[in-house]
Amino acid sequence: MPMKGGETDGYREIDRWDRGVGWIAYPDEQMQRASHALVGDEGGVWVVDPVDAPDLDELLAEFGDVAGVVLGLDRHKRDAATVARRHDVPVYLPRWMSDVERDLDAPVERYGTELGDSGFEPIKIRDSSLPRWQEVGLVHRVDGTLLVPEAVGTASFFCAPGERLGVHPVLRPIPPRRALTRYDPDRILVGHGAGVMNDAAVTLRRTLDDARTNMPGAYGQMIRELLS
Repeated sequence: MPMKGGETDGYREIDRWDRGVGWIAYPDEQMQRASHALVGDEGGVWVVDPVDAPDLDELLAEFGDVAGVVLGLDRHKRDAATVARRHDVPVYLPRWMSDVERDLDAPVERYGTELGDSGFEPIKIRDSSLPRWQEVGLVHRVDGTLLVPEAVGTASFFCAPGERLGVHPVLRPIPPRRALTRYDPDRILVGHGAGVMNDAAVTLRRTLDDARTNMPGAYGQMIRELLS
């Protein structure tokens, strides 16, 4: 087991607070795929976009029994079905997300205005066919947690120089302001990189406001990442 912020041979722990934790299963991976476990209002652990790792179940057990596995992006199937089968729980999808269920080798449950009894509400961040992109975020208004699977991230691939949090390169010309500016979170969890655990609301507003202005630096950084 890693210490807080520590690392094992299997994963690096990130984003720990009293109602959740995150991990990056392959710390040296360029895209820094991050996964999270969130404690619901009625107990139970909701595992979001998991990438499996050795000893992962020990980390989840610190927070309780797994209540469900959640898919936040149509492309983020990752190891959702594997983790769901191991804990004998469904994979949860929003009612509007399509053409995903058939690719999941696990039971699926659809949800509407709330994720089970977790207290987390879904946010439709993007639902488009060109490019294909179905993304649902999660927000807990009391706990102050906002989880964004793909539209923003902290991995270097997302960020212009000097940015703590960046908009996905594809979305920079039209950042998801309408979906995300309604919230003033205490923490932002992302699907790529460690989360923003302080000054989150200010950071989110600045990220969305500066997305276009910082495009040259962001795309330059992206090209350097691809060529390295």
